[in-house]
Amino acid sequence: MNDIGVIGGADGTTQIVVSGSIGGPILWIFFGALALMVILYAAFYRRGKGKAVCLALAAVFCVAADQAVKFLVVNTMSPGESEPLLPPLLQLTRVHNYGAAWSSFSGARWLLIILTAVGMGVLAWLLVKVVRHPLGQWSLACILGGGIGNLIDRVLNGEVVDYINPLFIDFAVFNFADILVCVGVALWVLVILLEEVEDKPSKEQ
Repeated sequence: MNDIGVIGGADGTTQIVVSGSIGGPILWIFFGALALMVILYAAFYRRGKGKAVCLALAAVFCVAADQAVKFLVVNTMSPGESEPLLPPLLQLTRVHNYGAAWSSFSGARWLLIILTAVGMGVLAWLLVKVVRHPLGQWSLACILGGGIGNLIDRVLNGEVVDYINPLFIDFAVFNFADILVCVGVALWVLVILLEEVEDKPSKEQ
């Protein structure tokens, strides 16, 4: 059972705080976004129906899931607070990152905003004009979704909310958007390797 309270008032920002474990709802959001992307691919993209729309919706689902989880974390947890997520592997820990990965470029808000926006623009152009490999297109959709999710944080708040804390390894706290970017990059590398394998017989001839 969750308890709802209000913090703040006339002299400060009012915030609604819901106490109670949010690990379950967060996992539902993660798997819900994944399920929607699988449905998009299986029901539409694979059959050649509205590929551009499918990719755009996939990126939108990624952004929506990322922002929904961050909203839950910010409105239910205090900075530095931890809650179980997938014990003993993962826990939720609310951390605010004012820089990029591992807090690099900390405080360089507008530099990071400009670089991220330019990068997202280039990836969108590649997705629309250049990349034709299905796996390559979905990898770019994942990177766009994650990049835009963190870009929204930086533009609105000047910081990125991180919350996934691995317990099995000494590693930085990260978020769903970071996962999307890493998965997208890994898929892109896989695409490059697959294309090398496919091109090898033709080169030998």
